[in-house]
Amino acid sequence: MARICSIRGTRVRSGGKIHRSGLAKKKGGIGRHVTKVVKRTISPNLQTKRIWVPELNVFVKLKLSCRALKTINKNGAFVTLKKAGIV
Repeated sequence: MARICSIRGTRVRSGGKIHRSGLAKKKGGIGRHVTKVVKRTISPNLQTKRIWVPELNVFVKLKLSCRALKTINKNGAFVTLKKAGIV
């Protein structure tokens, strides 16, 4: 199963990590220098959850990001799942 949130569609993104060497000027060095830029992946905080939907009287198993879980807590399970097209 892919690392994608069922509700928000959040997926793994790619980005760059800047490697720096040297000591900062305010710590007595000559400054920090960029030595290279390395590709990295940024993964969403995904959780596998069983969500109870009282309107349908059934559990739904989903892979959610934590932000989607907050959305379910705020708006309710049925409304959020219906808007996402899952129910």
